Amino acid sequence: MKHWERFKTYKQRGEWVELEFMAEAAKRRFSVCKPWGEMRAYDVGIEHGPNYLRVQVKGIAYRLQAGYLLQFMPRHRDIKDFTPRDLDVFAVYVIPENAWYLIPASLLLGARQRWSLMLSPVAPPVKKKSYCFECYREAWGLLKKGRRELAGYGR
Repeated sequence: MKHWERFKTYKQRGEWVELEFMAEAAKRRFSVCKPWGEMRAYDVGIEHGPNYLRVQVKGIAYRLQAGYLLQFMPRHRDIKDFTPRDLDVFAVYVIPENAWYLIPASLLLGARQRWSLMLSPVAPPVKKKSYCFECYREAWGLLKKGRRELAGYGR
């Protein structure tokens, strides 16, 4: 049994993935903030200079053909949908590959809102359009950008 399969619930695994993200961000000298409670659309705040970014952290472990399918709908009853007003970055951990993707939320929540995407850290994907997120693999430098700059990615 793999270490991430030992969690009894997805909630427990999600909390572990958030801790992994916070540790990785701290290693890169970002200031990490954790909002109290679970009513925010974001899981972690990142401070860098004058910037404060809101990060939604997701973990995926299920491989589907050449990639990993991520679905990113909110699970809280009080949050209807993620919006660009609520989030700045999605941090996605592909657990079996130990790979992080940092994707501007505006790419996924803009005019063409997406509910899922395919990440392909192992092999080139079958559908070429699925490969468009590979440039965000280990893109920790995005956390140094401001909200306004990140919002421009979806336009």
